[in-house]
Amino acid sequence: MTFRNGLDSLLRPEDSVLVLIDHQPYQLANLNSHDPQAVVNNATALAKLAKAFKVPTILTSVIAARGGLLFKQITDVFPDQEVIDRTWVNTWQDEKVVDVVRATGRKQLIIAGLWTEVCVAMPVIQALGEGWDVSVITDACGGVSTESHQVAIQRMITAGANIMTVMALAGEWQRDWARTEHVEELTEIMISHMGGSGIAYLWEQQLLKTPVENDAG
Repeated sequence: MTFRNGLDSLLRPEDSVLVLIDHQPYQLANLNSHDPQAVVNNATALAKLAKAFKVPTILTSVIAARGGLLFKQITDVFPDQEVIDRTWVNTWQDEKVVDVVRATGRKQLIIAGLWTEVCVAMPVIQALGEGWDVSVITDACGGVSTESHQVAIQRMITAGANIMTVMALAGEWQRDWARTEHVEELTEIMISHMGGSGIAYLWEQQLLKTPVENDAG
């Protein structure tokens, strides 16, 4: 196995391209590895992160006429963008999707979708075999069971995939708090989607604005 380490292995927004796969009602209906609400929340946060950091994002569904449209929370982030609807189960066998990804000129491929064991694992394994640097955002994915999700992750790790979460990706893309151009958007994403971290941030802001009485003497 080739180990992924060193500074150059960390993700950079200027080298990243995101593919969101099949976040659709049919898949959500049999999502049992995670709380479905959490997956919708995390996938939406992921989409917003990509937009904030100007990372090209490809939206794709499979037979949307039967499986349903992509979650509104995601398409609202990219209101004018075409969703590529496929017949291929394996997204990486759909030439239109791959052509759009290649046209970005970027090699750090980031993937999330439903279900982990099928619509995520298949393109990840194929893309890895073609030389792409592939990362999977596991908490924006989900499977039909906990076992299905976990086995798929192990399978992708064995194939060479990098496994991350939304929070980890946000940290790698931001990298340095001296980079202030994304801080406002990142803060709003944290408040809206990152639970206790967002609440703690608001509490911190409250405390900083609260006068402290001087009880001395």
